[in-house]
Amino acid sequence: MEPIIEVRGAGKSFGGTRVLKDIRFEVKPGEFFGIIGPNGSGKSTLLRLISGVDPLTEGRILLQGREVAGYARKELARWLAVLQQDALPPLGFTVREVVEMGRFPFQNWLGEDREDAAALIDRIMRRLDLEPLADRTVENLSGGQKQRVALAKVMAQEPRLLLLDEPTTYLDIGYQMQLMDYVRQWQREEGLTVVAVLHDLNLASLYCERLLVVHEGEGVSIGTPEEIMRSELILDVYGTEPIVLEHPDHGIPQILLRRGD
Repeated sequence: MEPIIEVRGAGKSFGGTRVLKDIRFEVKPGEFFGIIGPNGSGKSTLLRLISGVDPLTEGRILLQGREVAGYARKELARWLAVLQQDALPPLGFTVREVVEMGRFPFQNWLGEDREDAAALIDRIMRRLDLEPLADRTVENLSGGQKQRVALAKVMAQEPRLLLLDEPTTYLDIGYQMQLMDYVRQWQREEGLTVVAVLHDLNLASLYCERLLVVHEGEGVSIGTPEEIMRSELILDVYGTEPIVLEHPDHGIPQILLRRGD
């Protein structure tokens, strides 16, 4: 199976500062792939390179066998969507209006979409339990509700590739699990490919099939959660040595932190 993403020696510099160096990995269609690492390691920059928002300084990134820079923005938006930490538009828009914005890549110059677009929006609103909030403006939503709206907006794009940039930041634990469960269900039902930057190692291990560890701008390790979630690797990258245990329900590694006393 041909990879949907190929990152070949990708590097990025801002001014004279090199923030990513020689990053190499592939993502298979339908995979849930995670990118982890300390703050400032270059994770979000890497995601921006994959999405085509920022240009590469060196190396190549191929999406479905084509250079990412070779896509027109609207063409790419027809099959790639990005869910960011703060992905909602300015004040004043209702929940349904925001979700409908996800259809922009498919509209013609008159703003017309295909005939069943409204029915698609209805299904997404029901699926994410947003119908009771349809006419509420986004500034009057809780953090968890806002992130569900942002997810609904990218679902309306009907992408084949979804990029998540720390989507659970600032969410309570219940909303974190709810959001990740929505994404995982969507991924499994539709064969969606997901690439997620995550700061929570336990969430990353729980949901991702493979993990890339980025440290000081370099990809230092890649593998399954069982291969990555090792106390010595976490000590090297994060500077703290955790206890690694097997999850009693899912059989995957989870970490416990130690106090310094």
